[in-house]
This record gives sequence, C-alpha cells and structure tokens, in this order.
Amino acid sequence: MNGGVYRLAKNPIDSKKNFIINSLSIPNSQFPKMRIALGIEYAGADFFGWQYQPHARNVQGCVEAALSKVANHPVKVVCAGRTDTGVHALGQVVHADVTAQRSISSWVLGTNANLPSDVSVLWAQPVDENFHARFSARARHYRYVILNRRTRPALLAKRVTWEYKPLEVERMQVASHYLIGTHDFSSYRAVACQAKNPVRTVSRLTVSRVDEQVIIEISANAFLHHMVRNIAGVLMTIGRGEQPPQWARTVLEAQDRTMGGVTAPPGGLYYCGVDYPAPYQFPKMSFLL
Repeated sequence: MNGGVYRLAKNPIDSKKNFIINSLSIPNSQFPKMRIALGIEYAGADFFGWQYQPHARNVQGCVEAALSKVANHPVKVVCAGRTDTGVHALGQVVHADVTAQRSISSWVLGTNANLPSDVSVLWAQPVDENFHARFSARARHYRYVILNRRTRPALLAKRVTWEYKPLEVERMQVASHYLIGTHDFSSYRAVACQAKNPVRTVSRLTVSRVDEQVIIEISANAFLHHMVRNIAGVLMTIGRGEQPPQWARTVLEAQDRTMGGVTAPPGGLYYCGVDYPAPYQFPKMSFLL
C-alpha cells in the first residue's frame, strides 16, 4: 500500500472503482487476523455454480478476487452451501479471514465495486474465530419458483422454471407432507452425490400459488446434491396428475434414485438463507423476482 490511500482501480473514468477504502500507514501484515461474515446475492444463470473452477466462470472466484483487492492481500472464502450451475442465491453466507483494517461499509461497497453486475455483497459483519459459514449453520432455506402458464417467459427466462401444463397445487401440498421429518433421502439425491450420510431433516415444505407462479419452499438442516430439484421434479409430476400424491412417499421409501423421476431445471431454484445459533444474527433478505 506504500503507506498511502489504497484505491480499487486506477481508471479515473470509473468513479465507482475509485472508491477509497482507507488511509493506512501500516502494512496489512502487522494487523491481527480477523474473521468477517458476508451475505451475498447472485443471479446464477451465467455461472457454472458457486465452487471455484480454473476454466469456468464461478461465483466463488469472483468474490475472492474482489475481496482480495479490498484487503490488498489474497482472500479465500468458505460458503454456507455450494450451488450448482444456473442456481441463484438471495442470502448466501460466507466467511473470510483478513488482516486488513477496513470499515464495514468499505467491505461492502469496495467489494461490490470490483464484482460483476450479477453478484452483490449485501452486508458484512465481524465474527469471532469460532464462526464457520458451513459448520455453524443450523438450517438452510430454498425456494423453487415455477411459472405455470401456457406461454414461455421472456423477462423471467432463466429466473423461473416454466411449466405449461396446469399444476394442481392441492395435490402437491398433500405430497409434500410425506417428505417432512427425518428421512433417508437417497431417492432424492443425485447419483453422483458424495455425502456419506443420506439422512436429512426437512423441517418445512410448502407449496403455494401466487397468480401464475407456483412456489415451493423448503427448509432443512442440510441438503444433498440436487435434493431440492429432485423434490421439485416429483412434486411437479404429481401436480400434473401423472402420479398420485402418495408417490412422493413411495419414491422416498425406495431409497433408489432411479425411482425419482426427472430432476427439475436449475433456473427456478433460489438459495434463500441460512440460520445460525444465537451469537450470530445476520440480516434477513427479502425475496424479489
């Protein structure tokens, strides 16, 4: 930093990237390490998922690069839960260890100045070293949005899943009740899922209609790979009248992925937020589509 004002970019044309982070006369290495948590929103349509990949556009890489510019040293982040290609997030939570001294607004605004338009930091908060974005989490929340009408979407393309056949929400609601509780969800996870234990506890699963949108909301202590999309696929099959509501239980009890039908597309899936124990209370994000 050469003891002066650290700027995010040298281009004077872009005023946003001339955001002044801080004035310091001491190298970052002389400050003690601190841990910060950040809430992140992103549109996943143009990303190959959250996880870093050297040859594909990913959210983690964008966030780490932006934070590293603000901190003036390499920064790695740990997320609450990885999302797949095309999946969106309203309230992804990450933590990072930094040695730079910055204000909270500098972490938010400075990082956003270096992020692409489809990723945004919503908040930042200092946490103690015991906090872990993934392992401290107690529950995770997803929402799956289906546009249920005869014609395909334009404005909401890649932001919803389009289903042109009428969906009977009441049938989907009855089916959802079979999946609440602690179960072996082997039938609802991807064949390539690497989780050692397929048992998960679903605390909430609802299906509702708002005009042309059918919305599935689900909360659990953790999720298996493709679990939400596979549940959505089964519920949509039932909603179309192709299977009875009891089929959701039949699939569950089979503990066999080949019994589960089609995996629903990623565009309708939103990672809405994470619950943490009392010492770690973070802002809740609203859902706007």
